[in-house]
Amino acid sequence: MTTTKVNRWVAALLLGSATLNCALAQETAPVTAAAEPALQAVTPEAGAPLRSSQLNFVTLAPPPGSMTLNGTRSSGQIEFGVRSDEVVTRALLNLSFRPSPALLPTLSQLKIYLNDELVSLITLTPEQMGKQNQMQLAIDPRFISDFNRLRFELVGHYANICENPANSTIWLDIGKESGMDLTLQKLPLKNDLSHFPEPFFDARDKRPLTLPIVFAAGPDIKQQRAAAILASWFGSKAAWRGQRFPVLYDQLPREQHAVVFATNDARPAFLKDLPAVMKPTVAMVSQPDNPYEKMLLILGRNDDDLLTAVQGIAQGELLLRGDSATIDHVTQLAPRQPYDAPNWVRTDRRTTFAELSQYENQLQSDGLQPNPVSLTLNLPPDLFLVRARGIDMDLSYRYTSPLQEDGSRLTVNLNNQFIQDYPLTPKNTAGQQLLHIPLIQGIQDKNHELRIPALRLGVVNQLRFDFDYANTFIGGTADGRCETVTPVGHHVVLDDRSSIDFSGYRHYIEMPSLQTWANAGFPFSRLADLSQTLVLVQPNPDAQQVSTLLNALGNIGAQTGYPALRVQLTDDWSSAKKQDADLLMIGGIPADLQDDQRISALVEATASWLKKPARQTTQQTQQLSPAERTAESRTAIGSRGPLATVIGFQSPFNDQRSVVALLADGSPRSWQLLDEALQDSGKRDAISGSTAIIRESGVNSLRVGETYFVGHLPWWERLWATIAPHPFWLALCAALVVVLFALLVWRLMRLVAHRRLLDDEDE
Repeated sequence: MTTTKVNRWVAALLLGSATLNCALAQETAPVTAAAEPALQAVTPEAGAPLRSSQLNFVTLAPPPGSMTLNGTRSSGQIEFGVRSDEVVTRALLNLSFRPSPALLPTLSQLKIYLNDELVSLITLTPEQMGKQNQMQLAIDPRFISDFNRLRFELVGHYANICENPANSTIWLDIGKESGMDLTLQKLPLKNDLSHFPEPFFDARDKRPLTLPIVFAAGPDIKQQRAAAILASWFGSKAAWRGQRFPVLYDQLPREQHAVVFATNDARPAFLKDLPAVMKPTVAMVSQPDNPYEKMLLILGRNDDDLLTAVQGIAQGELLLRGDSATIDHVTQLAPRQPYDAPNWVRTDRRTTFAELSQYENQLQSDGLQPNPVSLTLNLPPDLFLVRARGIDMDLSYRYTSPLQEDGSRLTVNLNNQFIQDYPLTPKNTAGQQLLHIPLIQGIQDKNHELRIPALRLGVVNQLRFDFDYANTFIGGTADGRCETVTPVGHHVVLDDRSSIDFSGYRHYIEMPSLQTWANAGFPFSRLADLSQTLVLVQPNPDAQQVSTLLNALGNIGAQTGYPALRVQLTDDWSSAKKQDADLLMIGGIPADLQDDQRISALVEATASWLKKPARQTTQQTQQLSPAERTAESRTAIGSRGPLATVIGFQSPFNDQRSVVALLADGSPRSWQLLDEALQDSGKRDAISGSTAIIRESGVNSLRVGETYFVGHLPWWERLWATIAPHPFWLALCAALVVVLFALLVWRLMRLVAHRRLLDDEDE
């Protein structure tokens, strides 16, 4: 870092400290509901970039985006984060709420906490009861940290005496129109890789990751492979947020951090004065014209060094420190095994709830009505569960005992479908409480084995545990006396040693199935490092095609949780035909495959043809007869509108391999439509069957042509899977089995009778 940059950073730090001290010294005025409070916002640093951010409850609050507070569940919360390279200078809470008309004014209030600090209090007035109210409240930005929890607590009263906290008239709705408006200021950052992947990816930022990738010119195969590996690594970090990697040639993006690939002989013009490197190098520097934006430099003597540098990031990020680091060598110690993706449930042994937990204290809850405890189960798409009678789950949980047998219960739900419930019973005797350790006194252990119906399972599943307590409140007696009982909250815990067992099941699936590719990266994700995946790219790809490649690999990394360290790329179709691998095609289909009847796609710039089946299907309807899959027409349409398509079909070189082709009509907008479909969860869910057509209006999927099966299944299980959906053939087979068994018994009985007659004659 130059002396000028150091002085600028120190001056900015001193100015920020002085501003903060000045703000802390000022006396905070009380917050009122009628007007914006007289709080002093953090003064922005001169010259520092500012941006506005709108956080809506639709995205922050649990579905559907609104929340209802009542007497037994009087609090609700949202969570949001602030990037490490930004600070909030101004925060406004736009609150839309409707209180119950039965609440008593003044006695009823809405308290607002930010990180457990009371930041605002709304005293409900008679004019507000039963009506929709809009308020804008200023939040002191000094209370906002990296991770933030905004909590709303209702203090509701409907009577002066003998109240029942569970009375249905105590409620307040906070609408989904609510949100927060933040003004954020950029902070100058030190060039230090010890915080990597910040600022290029910040876990506090819930927005989709957008990280531009810069090359000196059109990248060759090795540079594309290095960028694809890095994109999949960033995708594994972004996870559910989504990710996008715009590609630029010899230019930097505006107001964004960026990753730059450069060798000693081929580097962008803005790095022409950078000294040559002697080893694979990773460096973090400020952009030439913007000290607030950083560049992650992937440097090397040649393309092989770029690959080594990227592999060093993917497997040794914890060793990075300082403003630059060199990667001496990277050694792959052990190959990945099929279906061992970190984000997937284990299929070779039982999986404990501790392995499924994604954040601290996920397996516990508390309150008068504890919030549900949820777990996500990501399964391999080809797990064959047709004949499975159920999935075993050993469930161990602890809970605060109810006072009496009152119907309190634990309910287990899978994908919002009821599975089973168990009663929450009180203790049998008071003496047993003395046997517990004081830290867990009053908490009861229960063990249960639960079988989950296999046919309810999909690729992504939500397992939810609801602890529903029937609370008893005493509000009055027959003689007119009023007895008030202070309600006591309940505590529930799922033991992290609880487990679920998906081991012992075979892997077998009908293909093509673009839904498994869109939502789980299958079949490429069968091996998390994509060691059996070959990506076929165009010889001279443009920036949009390279961006689509990076977005596709980043999406697979997000679904598996592991980078594509061993993915292979080629632009030579003749060499691709010789490899035993699943194929991902970007930009076009080779000429000798375009006439294949299994492929229905668009390959020309302004014209398209599509084989339309006799009956279209949705992603939920997968069972079609061969006649229904037969194409009834072939249509040629000339159009100027952008169009992209995703096609899946069986590899012509190996019946256990698959091909997925990502195609566009050549216009920049068509590639954008394809990338948007990969990023939007709703559009990804609409991708299914063997062909997905992507237009401005949305995604339309078709299942046409022949199907094939990938995986192994014994012949008797294949026979069962074939006839199981057809009751007539199933009944016919059952009748044949009964007849054959009867004939066998009849033949056996005749042999026995014949032998007995012979024995009688001998005597």
